[in-house]
Amino acid sequence: MKKLLILILLLVFGLQFFAFSQDKKEPVVILISLDGFRYDYVERFQPENLSRFISSGTAAKSLIPSFPTKTFPNHYTIATGMRPEHHGIVDNSFFNPERNQVYQINKRELITDGSWYGGTPLWVLAEKNGMKAASYFFVGSEADVQKTRPSYYFDYDARINNLTRVSQVFEWLQMPDSIKPRMITMYFSDMDDVGHMYGAENDEKLSETLYRLDRELGALIEGVKSLDQDVNIIIVSDHGMANVSAEKYIPLDKITDGVSGKVVNSGALAHIYLDDPADKLEAIKKLKEREVGFVVFDPADKNYYQDISVYGDRIGDIIILADLGNYFMDNEEYREVISRRMRMDETSVRGTHGFSQKYPEMHGIFYSNGPQIKEGMKIDSFDNIHIYPLICEILGLPVPEDIDGDLKVLEPILK
Repeated sequence: MKKLLILILLLVFGLQFFAFSQDKKEPVVILISLDGFRYDYVERFQPENLSRFISSGTAAKSLIPSFPTKTFPNHYTIATGMRPEHHGIVDNSFFNPERNQVYQINKRELITDGSWYGGTPLWVLAEKNGMKAASYFFVGSEADVQKTRPSYYFDYDARINNLTRVSQVFEWLQMPDSIKPRMITMYFSDMDDVGHMYGAENDEKLSETLYRLDRELGALIEGVKSLDQDVNIIIVSDHGMANVSAEKYIPLDKITDGVSGKVVNSGALAHIYLDDPADKLEAIKKLKEREVGFVVFDPADKNYYQDISVYGDRIGDIIILADLGNYFMDNEEYREVISRRMRMDETSVRGTHGFSQKYPEMHGIFYSNGPQIKEGMKIDSFDNIHIYPLICEILGLPVPEDIDGDLKVLEPILK
């Protein structure tokens, strides 16, 4: 009788444990990037769904991008928790002396080659720890980083509309638990596109685009609530946006004349790879004599880079960084812009980024909401390297030792 009672108790306990394990919900994270979404857009335009999302979750005053404030380096910083000088994607365009090759974001054979990418992106970390990951676009997700890609991903195609992307996420979330992704990334370029086209102060064009994007994000945010799952949504941007006009274009060839080396122009900054690194001091001296509307510096000075011992060869020997609102162009581009402006008396403003992150105009956003996130919380601006360990903590993933981010920065927003 005693043995039978023990067996019954064990059986009852086992059934209760099974029921508990069945009811337990595994947390999901959807990391959404809104490219070029400046820190002040929500306050300026009060979009309905994002405003509601922010009020019932946690929002930062702004998200401070890494240097340079460009799309590829900052997306990959968010994905890896490492600064660009540590993960290797140091700009949208840069020279790799080891390969004698220029990395450019419009060359698919390069952006899908995982050997260019250092660090451990969130989707790689998830997959290597037995967790399914999915991506509807994110920098690096198409590449075989560490010979690993998300279980579900798409090659980037800007023509795919936002609601199609949202619909796919719902399909992923309704998969059986054994194959359902719990780490999901999404990307929307709308605000970056309109910002580049019309500038960061064109309220009519910006609000028109933002309200449409807000409705599409609202469909995702509200739809997720009906799924009875522990879905945490984190909305970020890679950088902000600043105005630039034709009067502010600087012909780069005039600045670099007489400096022997390769120059890779990325708009707001240029990388110089000297033919002879021993000429660095003399080259910097020559460039500084022309220093009007920009600054010249040695990447080793640690004003913008913390440590260049890993990928310093990709950064180059000298950086030329434009002051906010200025923009470098090569001679041919400059001639065309000036001649077109003279023909058409063009004075229209465009938008750009890549400047120092000390300018608030370069700051992005961090908004978060979900079962693991505190409600109605406002936090100070912080560096985007700290998002990675937050997501690891929510998903129960181990944090790689080599990241630059620190969980202590965002741990207070967790319930």
